[in-house]
Amino acid sequence: MRIILFSGKGGVGKTTVSAATACKLADEGKKVIVVSLDPAHSLMDAFDVPEEQRVKARGLPIKVDENLEIQELDIQEEVERYWGEVYRFIELLFNTTGLHEILADELAILPGMEEITSLLYVNKYYNEGKHDVLILDLPPTGESIRFVSMPIVLKWYMKKIFKTERLIMRMARPTVGRMTDVPLPDEEYFKALETFYERLKGVDEVLVNPELTSVRIVANPEKMVLKESQRAFLYFSLFGVNVDAVIVNKVLPEEELKRESCPFLRRWLELQKKYVKEIEEYFSPVPVFKVPLMEEEVVGKEKLKAFAELIYGDRPPDAVFHKELPYKIEPADGGYVIKIKAPGVKKEGLSLAKGEDEIVVRVGNFKTHVLLPKKLRQLEPEKAKVEDGWILIYLKER
Repeated sequence: MRIILFSGKGGVGKTTVSAATACKLADEGKKVIVVSLDPAHSLMDAFDVPEEQRVKARGLPIKVDENLEIQELDIQEEVERYWGEVYRFIELLFNTTGLHEILADELAILPGMEEITSLLYVNKYYNEGKHDVLILDLPPTGESIRFVSMPIVLKWYMKKIFKTERLIMRMARPTVGRMTDVPLPDEEYFKALETFYERLKGVDEVLVNPELTSVRIVANPEKMVLKESQRAFLYFSLFGVNVDAVIVNKVLPEEELKRESCPFLRRWLELQKKYVKEIEEYFSPVPVFKVPLMEEEVVGKEKLKAFAELIYGDRPPDAVFHKELPYKIEPADGGYVIKIKAPGVKKEGLSLAKGEDEIVVRVGNFKTHVLLPKKLRQLEPEKAKVEDGWILIYLKER
């Protein structure tokens, strides 16, 4: 199975690109399912699904074509179904504080529960093997990062904390339970967590396998979108998840605008050209696909298919367009080293420029930008070298 995740800032067109990709693949004979993980679902809107069909679905897959299914997850229902006693314990805890029961029910869905629940579907569809391609329409960037980080966090908790916490609660419950009205997690709570973790096992390996899984960042040629896309690129790289393409959506068509004499539109065109160039520099060597702004809304299968042609052309949408992490950040010599993949590059002419939150690297015609995590922004470049096709930049406190 091939798994493709579409990520990006809210409003850039992730859902439209996800739906269009699915349509093209289904037309090519692949069995495809698209799952929307965004709480503000619009996947069914993209396919123009009738209202009565949406009501019947209630979070279940809907067949919209011979080879194509779509699914908008109902998080409240999914959390209740999969978290079981964990959800009920947290709800009880909020109720104990005196909160209204409806408010307690809403607050019982803590940050992270949605993302972990969504990961179950990755494992489920991957293990079932009934589809050739699974497409995930991710929530906006911040939640997307949490989505890919959750398997690592949960794995650490289950190995390092879970058994100890369970044992302590088992011993303390009879005594502490008589001294306080505050509910303590019971054995059913821990069993629910354990069962949940068992269902999730292996998903971390699926997400970091570049042969199986790719992230495609959807962006618009705008400064704020570009910065958020850079942050997403940084964190996906740090988690080892392969970004194989950047799709720049809503690019003003230059040929059409040449016929116009409107200074307003010309100014927008110049700005967009500037940001498209920066996107290509920032994400190199990951390929960048530019998609023109459409004349009307892309709604319904026919328009989605036409939109997919503009994105991919003759390229198969399920191909792995890029397979190598562009950079790594690792501890080294009391500081950190940034390793940037740069085959064929020589040290002559290597120059660095450190901004507030990034490092710009130039070697001859090679230029790249590396956004720095907060932990590294106060460090300064100490030295740099080229070694075995990698540029190594050492950062230390001054």
